[in-house]
Amino acid sequence: MSVAPKRPKGPPLNAMRAFEAAARHVSFVAAAEELNVTPGAISQHVKTLEDWSGVALFRRNAQGVDLTTQGRALVAEFTVAFDRLADATRALHALKPEPVFHIAALPAIAQLWLPKRLSRIRARFPNISFSVTATETQPSLARELFDLAIFFDVPDGSPEQIVIATDEIAPVCAPDFARRSDGFEGVTLLHDQSWIDDWATWSDAVGVRVSDPASGPQFSLYSLAVEEAKAGAGVLMGHLCLVQEALAAKSLVRIDDLSCDTGRSLVMAVPPQTRQRHATMDIVSLLLQ
Repeated sequence: MSVAPKRPKGPPLNAMRAFEAAARHVSFVAAAEELNVTPGAISQHVKTLEDWSGVALFRRNAQGVDLTTQGRALVAEFTVAFDRLADATRALHALKPEPVFHIAALPAIAQLWLPKRLSRIRARFPNISFSVTATETQPSLARELFDLAIFFDVPDGSPEQIVIATDEIAPVCAPDFARRSDGFEGVTLLHDQSWIDDWATWSDAVGVRVSDPASGPQFSLYSLAVEEAKAGAGVLMGHLCLVQEALAAKSLVRIDDLSCDTGRSLVMAVPPQTRQRHATMDIVSLLLQ
């Protein structure tokens, strides 16, 4: 009679993934954003791992979490393991007969900068299907199945980051609104919620007084604020690389020639060369044109 003894079980993979992300960020909140779950779910997964191992991996406190000595000792091995798993997943994904080319982009970039360029790329690569995910959080191309990410960021000089343009801002509005306005006193200022400091940044940089740079309606999408500016609802602080088509079409005009650099740039991030698709750099070249 054969014997089939119970074999020891390891901890759940999701619990290990949650620990690795939380340990890498030293934050349950940042790990939750990366894995698209709640901080409570990360906490529960980590507790599962702690119960299985019998040791505390994090210290919880009012300011957040800190790794214990035991937790810190595991970070490097867990990170290498999940990097290798990401490599294997990407290799498996590349075996699909018609793999999709996935692009992640900030919503404003996906709506205002990417469409015309993507149309040109589709014409050049008719056999590739392109998918665009608009997200506020820049993904990790080492871990997630994105082939390209386009965001505003501070350039780090790495070969995986290609600078498209500096992020310059300047006031823009509808042509008729520009003819009616005289300076910024009493003028409705339009804001994107994510860039609520734009007016104060510009005012301080160029030395033009704006009585209350935080006043005026706010929009959750920059593209909505752009449409309101086109409709004559007020003056928007234009990110020039995003409103260049509207400026060229004269649906928006600049009020003056004063602009300032936010310190960020519009950049494309690509995976390390060994993880890139065959057409990746050709697609990047077309986007840069």
